[in-house]
Amino acid sequence: MSVAMVTGASRGLGRALAGELAARGWDLVVTARGARELAEAASELARAPGVRVTAVAGDVSSAEHRGALVAAARALGGLDLLVNNAGVLGTEPLVALAAQPLDGLREAFEVNVVGPLGLVQEALPLLREAGAGAPAGAGAVLNISSDAAVVAYGTWGAYGATKAAGDLLSAVLAVEEPALRVWWADPGSMRTRMMAAAEPGEDLAGLPSPQEVAPVLLRLVTEGLPSGRYTAQGLGVTAAGAGAGEPAAEPDAEPDAGGRR
Repeated sequence: MSVAMVTGASRGLGRALAGELAARGWDLVVTARGARELAEAASELARAPGVRVTAVAGDVSSAEHRGALVAAARALGGLDLLVNNAGVLGTEPLVALAAQPLDGLREAFEVNVVGPLGLVQEALPLLREAGAGAPAGAGAVLNISSDAAVVAYGTWGAYGATKAAGDLLSAVLAVEEPALRVWWADPGSMRTRMMAAAEPGEDLAGLPSPQEVAPVLLRLVTEGLPSGRYTAQGLGVTAAGAGAGEPAAEPDAEPDAGGRR
């Protein structure tokens, strides 16, 4: 049985990704700041037949919490996939850089950049051991990115800076750990609480739900695609347009519109 760890798993995209993995028979370590919401999500995830779910509430910016997460994965037998999904905006609603609270910026870097890297460092021994036992043929890391990492949107500067940093760390990790699969993926704009908090006046009715996006992103895992930067839009187009025998999606090198989440 393969084991995945998903951060920010109590709601939104993290919850949807965890649900898709559970439906495919993965054991899970899930985490989020809110203990009650996380417990409810874990209870639902555990309904999948034969799936073991360990919920550990806490903040990924805490070294102690990261250690507890990796210990939980080890207790389930190891770690094949780490999904760094947890994130904060830095301020709600978003503001121009001239008004960006510096404490909020520091928190965003701690949660969106330092925490994920710390979790990768803590989990690397287990990911390296995963090897041929993982569906993708190697241990894997999926870091959730954003179009704001590559496009200069007004008011998205602080959040986008953290995602740009995460993209570069992901790319370097892929070079330094060639035996692993490392993906940094932009899910696109979605109907999420985070998006509503970022831009309260925006109409989100036309955006896809996380439940629609999650199975598209998981093509990275199920098809064992090469390390690189991807977008849900690109993966979805390839899935819809590829014929029998056609190659899998290649990493996305160009920014696409509407990738904020």
